[in-house]
Formats: sequence, C-alpha cells, structure tokens
Amino acid sequence: MVYGSAEAGTPAIVNPDPHDPAADGRAEAAFDDVLAGNAAYQHSFSDPGLPGRAGKGLAVLTCMDSRIDPLGMLGLRPGDAKILRTAGARVTDDVLRSLVLAHHLLGVDRVLVVAHTDCGMAKTDDEAVHEAIRRRTGIDSRSMEFHTIADQEAALERDVQRVRSSPYLPRGMPVVGCVYDVRTGAVVLTVA
Repeated sequence: MVYGSAEAGTPAIVNPDPHDPAADGRAEAAFDDVLAGNAAYQHSFSDPGLPGRAGKGLAVLTCMDSRIDPLGMLGLRPGDAKILRTAGARVTDDVLRSLVLAHHLLGVDRVLVVAHTDCGMAKTDDEAVHEAIRRRTGIDSRSMEFHTIADQEAALERDVQRVRSSPYLPRGMPVVGCVYDVRTGAVVLTVA
C-alpha cells in the first residue's frame, strides 16, 4: 500500500508487510457477508422516524456476548433505550461518559446494568487473558485492564455503585443490577 505522491510533494510510504490484508483487498472482502446483508435490509427498510432520544428513558449496559439480545430480553423495541455493551457488562470510564451524555442530552433517567450467566469474563482473570494473548500473538497486552470478574455479584454491586456515585449523574437516579440467564431468558434483579 502506498501513501502520498511525488507529484503532491509528499513522500511515498510503502507498506512493507506483504501479508497486510488491506494490500490486496482481503480486508474489504472480510465484510462481504454483512454488506450483502445490509443491501437486503435496505430493500425492506422503512424509516420509522424515531428520535435519537431514549423513548422509555432507559439505558441498558450489558455484555458484548452475542447470545444476548438487549431489546428482546426486556420486551423493548428500537428507540426505547440506549444500549451500551462491554466485555462482562463492566462499568468503565467510557460507559460513564456515555451515560452522562445519555442522561443530559438523550433522555435517559434510569440505568439497568445486566450481567449474565456463563460469562467468559467470569471464568478467567486478567493475568490469564494477558498470557493467552501473548501465547497466541506474541503481543504484550499488560498495559490494558480487561476487568475480568472474580465474583460476579460483587462486581455487579460495585458497578451499580460506580454509576450511582458519579458526580455527573443526578443523585437518586434509579440504577439497578440484574443477571440474565442465557439458557432460560430470565432477567433476575440482584442489586436494587
């Protein structure tokens, strides 16, 4: 891949990696299935005219686990809630940033933090994740925190409290924690 041009007076930078998927179009091809899916979706799409605000005043933080359908598990529809997803449904600085925006600008006045059963983040620790990445790739990821979960109930309690105690969110805003059962579909309130 070459960047810059002699004509423009910018030095050309040649990508020395012959295995770079972008060099031969493989990066784009890796998304052919989802782009084809979107083309089909567009044919039946009708703009429902929904505003960007949370129709039910709800923000849902849940895990990135692909078995979870955040709207479906709560009987919601598009436009009802702001959906945030992180590995392990952990409240990170970025989640707090998003919740502050959602509350002050997008109509969110309550927050549901939803962990789940059979969570991969509750089956390991950060050191094991770093080691697995190092073994597979040679990359040293120890500068990152993965926020693995030694005790799911305790982590959920801490994360709910982290939202409740944010100085940028209103005192007394309803924030609760639940656990979604990936086998039964049940959502159980565990931190009120």
